[in-house]
Amino acid sequence: MTQLKDLVIQAHGGLDRWQQFNQLSADLVQGGALWTLKGHPETLARATVTVGLKEEWASHAPFGAGDRRSRFTPGRVVIENRDGTPLEELVEPRASFAGHTLQTPWTELQLAYFAGCAMWTYLNIPFLLAWPGVESEELEPWPTQGGDWRRLAVRFPAGIATHSTVQTLYLDGEGLLKRHDYDVEISGNTPGAHLIEEYTEVSGIKLPTKRRIYARQPDGSFSTDPLVVSIDLSNIRLS
Repeated sequence: MTQLKDLVIQAHGGLDRWQQFNQLSADLVQGGALWTLKGHPETLARATVTVGLKEEWASHAPFGAGDRRSRFTPGRVVIENRDGTPLEELVEPRASFAGHTLQTPWTELQLAYFAGCAMWTYLNIPFLLAWPGVESEELEPWPTQGGDWRRLAVRFPAGIATHSTVQTLYLDGEGLLKRHDYDVEISGNTPGAHLIEEYTEVSGIKLPTKRRIYARQPDGSFSTDPLVVSIDLSNIRLS
C-alpha cells in the first residue's frame, strides 16, 4: 500500500521533479500581529525570500532599511550587505531564545533566524517528508465542512531547525496541503494553525501562494482574530 507521505509528495509534483532544483525564490508580502509584537512591524513586510532545497538555508532581501539581506542556517544567522560583507552575526542562534514567551521582543538577528527557519520549512514541505531522518505516520482524519482531511504526524530529527520536533499536516482529497500545525518552540511553544490556499503550478510543482496563521486551541480549533501572520507569495521561481 502506498504510504500517505508518498501520495502527498506526488500530489505536489513528485520527488523526481523536485530534486531537479536547488533553490526556490519568491516575492513575499507579510502582515499580521506577530511582527509588531516582536518589535519589527515593517522589516520583512516586503522582500524576496530564497531558500535552499538540498541544504537548510534561507535569505531575505532587503532585510529592513538599507541594502541589507539576511542569511539563515541552523548554526549561524548573518545580516550582510548585498556584496556579502557581514554586518552582524549570531552563532548557535536557537540558544538565544531560551526563556522566551510569545511577548518577548526579538533582535534583528533573532528575527532573521525565525523568518529563515519558518520560510525554509514552509517552502520545502511536503518534500521534507523524503529527507533522511524525517518520520511520519497517518493520524485519524479531521472533519471539515467540505469533507474529511487526512492527517500526517511528522517528526523531525535534531539536525533540522524548524518550529517544533512534531508537526501535523492536513491534506485534502487530492493530497494537497490545506493546514499545517506546530508549536513555535522558540516563542514559548506557542501553538499555531497555519492555513494554506491558492495553489499555482511552477515548473511542474504545485505551490500555495496564500498562508494565514492563527492561534491554535488545545482541541485543535482556532479563531481568525487575531491574524498572527499573513504570507502572500508571487513570482515564484525554481532553479
